[in-house]
Amino acid sequence: MGLFSSPPKPKRSSLKRLAIVAPIYALAGTVAGIVGLMIYYSVIYPDPLTLRRKDNAPLVRILARDGTIISERGGGDDYVPLDLLPHYVTDAVIATEDQRFYDHHGVDPWGMVRAAFINLREGRTVQGGSTLTQQLAKNLYLSHDRTLSRKLEEFTLALWLESRLSKADILELYLNRVYLGSGAYGIDAASRRYFSKPARSLTLAEAAMIAGLLKAPSKFSPLSNPGLARSRAKLVLSQMQEAGFITEDQERQASDEVSRSFERSQNAKPAGADYAVDFVMDQLAPVYVMAVAGGAEGLIVETTLDRHMQANASAIVEQFVDQRGPTLQAGEAAAVVLDRDGALLAMVGGRSYAETQFNRAAKAMRQPGSAFKPFVYLAALEAGYTPDSVVEDLPLSVGGWAPRNDNGEYLGPMPLRTALAKSVNTVAARLTVQVGPARVAHVAKRLGIRSPLAKDATLSLGTSEVSLLELTGAYNVIANGGRAVEPYAVRRVRTFAGDVLFARQAPVAAQVLAPEKVVAINDMLSTALNEGTGRRAAIPMHAAAGKTGTSQGFRDAWFIGYTGYLTTGVWAGNDDGSGMNRVVGGSLPAEIWREIMIGAHAGKPPVPLAGGEPSRVAEPLRGYPAEPIADDFIARALLEQQQPPSETGSVEQLLAR
Repeated sequence: MGLFSSPPKPKRSSLKRLAIVAPIYALAGTVAGIVGLMIYYSVIYPDPLTLRRKDNAPLVRILARDGTIISERGGGDDYVPLDLLPHYVTDAVIATEDQRFYDHHGVDPWGMVRAAFINLREGRTVQGGSTLTQQLAKNLYLSHDRTLSRKLEEFTLALWLESRLSKADILELYLNRVYLGSGAYGIDAASRRYFSKPARSLTLAEAAMIAGLLKAPSKFSPLSNPGLARSRAKLVLSQMQEAGFITEDQERQASDEVSRSFERSQNAKPAGADYAVDFVMDQLAPVYVMAVAGGAEGLIVETTLDRHMQANASAIVEQFVDQRGPTLQAGEAAAVVLDRDGALLAMVGGRSYAETQFNRAAKAMRQPGSAFKPFVYLAALEAGYTPDSVVEDLPLSVGGWAPRNDNGEYLGPMPLRTALAKSVNTVAARLTVQVGPARVAHVAKRLGIRSPLAKDATLSLGTSEVSLLELTGAYNVIANGGRAVEPYAVRRVRTFAGDVLFARQAPVAAQVLAPEKVVAINDMLSTALNEGTGRRAAIPMHAAAGKTGTSQGFRDAWFIGYTGYLTTGVWAGNDDGSGMNRVVGGSLPAEIWREIMIGAHAGKPPVPLAGGEPSRVAEPLRGYPAEPIADDFIARALLEQQQPPSETGSVEQLLAR
């Protein structure tokens, strides 16, 4: 090699070798990871076949306040072996949910690509890519969170299930565990609920109708939406014929049977009641245990739920979240409607019970933001302030904490009424400092807040987490004139034999707010609804009062309000606590609240708020549809329910509307 020779060139063979070896190592690492997960799942999860049978429980028949059946839980043979089902039951499910079920090993890449292409073409999600095995993995072992990590775990668990079970075992477990609407888990429960017969006696048309429920149990329920259920069943029959499971003659005959099925009846169970039914079952737990121990064949539970209001509220929440949620990045919402004495008339725990049974109305603990401020202003009123007392909107610092208004501006002197209507943060914080956080907390506790509360001035901006039911119940105390009432849902429980196990005795309601303070806070909250941050909630011809709330980073948005008839609370947000797209309490929640309340007040004469005259009434709004509801509210009751104290998570400082 000469003195001036050029440096050696990189060997292309090394690059080629790396290009070949790297994918092999990556593949080996992936395989090793999957094998490790298979071993891990075998250690932490029980044998899936041990989840087959469930002990039969007494039948619980849950009645609305008008005596009609809302739902039935328990009872019957919940588990049916696959060989006892007509073959077209499994054929209908495979045709509509996973036509390549027998060709894949738990995950179907081609199915996912096909679903993605169809969804892109339609511009919306019209088809899912999950296999039956993935759905079973989710139902057995996973939450319903829509996260990448949960989806990856669903993939690996599906592979694990396929390695442990035969295809017949997977189908059998799936059919006996899947949710099919109206409180029915499993094919036999659904068959008895919709057709009053065991699953082994289903016809082809009935099997197609039940298989059609898998896409959206509430939407395609033959009890609440018979027309949609028939259309969906015919589509399932068409898919079965295209897949070769049935002949054209069989499809035609079954379609004729479907066309004659399920005309709406007076006893049709309302859609969207499942969250409320779960809440009733939770309240019923001690009585239920007693009934099981006593060998009762079944229970009849008389509730305060209004079937029409429940169906209406559920449909409104689902519609708003489905239509506006994607743009607003709001994945969930919840609603609670209470009568004057605390009777629960409707409860919506989320957008879709089929996707997740977590009840956000009763169990989710979230920061209420400015929806907590009425307790601050009530404490100020009790300390001698009036709605016309002048307060200062100026910068404030308390022990290093410096609350500021959401627009960064300070307006100087203003009446207390205006400060609450505009949801001024600095005024609420200053009032809390002046009257003392302990006094504010005491007011909230008197009105029914059971969750732990902050002991400093941050309490004023709603930093302490509460549930929607808890907060709505506290507002209801204001709405009924300051009488302490607890939300309840159960009026009476009796056995099928007629023995009364519990009957709620109407409690003597203590006066926890002075009547003049109720009139003052009504005046202020009416201003907040009609002229302040809650303007979108105003309803035609009815006096109403309410307050918005928005937590830091737009994680939670609330509207809680009331009329002379009802108190309703609405929350919107995301289960993972992520922020929404600038959703505030005066936008989506106020609009949902307004829709629910317009339907609930159709045909009702205006009445004043407690202790006042109907002077602050919104002007009639033209062209706005109103849904009629059932009879006047008459839920006077007989089984007192106490709400247990709830735990709260971490508290962070926030800027709230």
